[in-house]
Amino acid sequence: MEWLKISTSSMLVRVAEEEIVFVRADGNYSDLVLTNGKTRSMPFQLHYLEDAFQKLNTNMFVRVGRSLIVNKRYIYIINLADGTLRFSGQNITGEFKPLRVSREALKALKEQLEQEAERDNNG
Repeated sequence: MEWLKISTSSMLVRVAEEEIVFVRADGNYSDLVLTNGKTRSMPFQLHYLEDAFQKLNTNMFVRVGRSLIVNKRYIYIINLADGTLRFSGQNITGEFKPLRVSREALKALKEQLEQEAERDNNG
């Protein structure tokens, strides 16, 4: 298990990366939505968290549009027709409603995951 560690002059936040389903921007704050369905508001902008995810040995997080970062391991359904993203997985114990995401962002995410699957199958 790898830990996301974010440190400022007055705060240290440690969260197991596998407990984060997605992160949603909320102005100058970001909401971490965890596998148990709880939301934790953090005083960090989304780009700061995106940089922290990049430092993980195995980065399972991907930016989706301007206001969302998702953990790829929990992506269950990308539905371009209705513009939703659904999550599921063994560690998820909370209830998750489908997220509304722009069609363009979902299309880019779908293509990225398809390319990764193709690379995994070929090599």
